[in-house]
Amino acid sequence: MQITIDLPDNLPLTEADVRLELAIVLYQQHSLSLDKAAQLAVMSVDDFYQLLISRHIVTPPADPDDEPAELVLASLRTSLQQIKEGKVHPISELWEGIDD
Repeated sequence: MQITIDLPDNLPLTEADVRLELAIVLYQQHSLSLDKAAQLAVMSVDDFYQLLISRHIVTPPADPDDEPAELVLASLRTSLQQIKEGKVHPISELWEGIDD
């Protein structure tokens, strides 16, 4: 889908600013999942999540070693989408370079 919005020339926002703010609002309204909102904002899921933390929209886990459930779900959805698109790697390649 493509949406065109005409904004005043003197508005101090870039397209990236508008995409980011729209992604945040849609995430807050539960209209977009974390991974889809990050995609709209043209950011990695981790960076988008950190931005949400910095704006006090989400609360980081109490234990810094715990992976937030939202990030785990976003990663699983991304992996599932890659599988559906045929973007898979043989198991033999998964651990290549791990000892380097």
